Amino acid sequence: MKQTWRWFGPSDAISIGEIRQTGATGIVSALHHVPTGEVWPVEHIKERQQQIEQPGGVPSGLTWDVVESVPVSEAIKSQTGPVRQHLEMYKESLRNLAECGIHTVCYNFMPVLDWTRTDLSHPLPHGGHAMRFDLLDFVMFDCFILCRQRAEQDYSAVIIEAARARFADLGDGDRLKLSNNIVAGLPGANDNWSLEDVKRNLEAYVGVTPETLRSNLVDFLSEVVPTAEDLGVRLCCHPDDPPFPLLGLPRVMSSQSDYATVLDAVDSPANGATLCTGSLGVAEDFDPVSFIAQHGHRIHFVHLRNTVRDGSSDRNRHSFSESEHLAGDTDMVATIRALMVEETRRRNQGRSDYEIPMRPDHGHALLNDLTRPSQPGYPLIGRMRGLAELRGVMHGCTLISPGSDANIRGI
Repeated sequence: MKQTWRWFGPSDAISIGEIRQTGATGIVSALHHVPTGEVWPVEHIKERQQQIEQPGGVPSGLTWDVVESVPVSEAIKSQTGPVRQHLEMYKESLRNLAECGIHTVCYNFMPVLDWTRTDLSHPLPHGGHAMRFDLLDFVMFDCFILCRQRAEQDYSAVIIEAARARFADLGDGDRLKLSNNIVAGLPGANDNWSLEDVKRNLEAYVGVTPETLRSNLVDFLSEVVPTAEDLGVRLCCHPDDPPFPLLGLPRVMSSQSDYATVLDAVDSPANGATLCTGSLGVAEDFDPVSFIAQHGHRIHFVHLRNTVRDGSSDRNRHSFSESEHLAGDTDMVATIRALMVEETRRRNQGRSDYEIPMRPDHGHALLNDLTRPSQPGYPLIGRMRGLAELRGVMHGCTLISPGSDANIRGI
């Protein structure tokens, strides 16, 4: 697999020079300054390539390999407002990326909120920090801070009463911090909103069922995939994070069967998947090897990270923490092994995209990560540790012939 690293552009506290020292050979980036729904201009794409490949005029040896993400607007997701205009602009952005030689584009179809955590710096026993999703805190936010209508219908009476008690003991500063973490605290999100913005955007989804949202996703893909296919662009949908409904909003990319439905509905190599083991792995029944066996030929990008389910659970929703890359609920060795088998199959088939780009997703804040600025979940040393561990597993897997299906669940 090609080892890549997410970089948030010139505002990222981690420099291209530092990324080069991690051993990564590719970059995952996006034009976060371009508003959602607008065209990514060629000159801006080329400027970002220059920042990656020639910072200060000196070759870095790195290339911009994956876009994460070209965001899908709320108009497209909800099919309200300027849908046709946004679709045409999305296709124009794909054309401009292809013109610049970038052909792998990650996106997601999570309505209103992007990926969600309640604590961005949860203390760990060894002194580092990790991100965490505490279901009880989220219920407290939903029912007693956001005060969403009908919120209490989504949870059991037991967890609502526990959330009510916790809310009563929470000071104003902690309430504000929790709200900011959920609404505006995460990097790479499509938009930064206030509580009032969230409430207003939720109204567009009143009465929208999972079937409706999935139909909207298929409509989006039916429109843009032919353009992507003509350009040689590989679209790859990131799973819901976490993989269960939040704020009464439907989720449609939370499981292996969800991917089967959407990939089959628009059957094209340009319609693919981003395998994020940390997102899908929160679900108790997630089997990464089975996912790769079924959808491996359509996986265009991989996020390797791990989570551990802990704390409160309610109606198939779970609390979870970001774990060490090799120590969570997902069998990372089996996952990497299966991906390497898939790469060998592609190579034997003569596919030009046989090498799957991966990145070490998230990471614990360790050592001087704790004192230097960085995006939540994206520290330098913590991710470098994760990349080193994942690289070690990859090297170990090469000791067993990756062309064989034997021992696919480990080495």
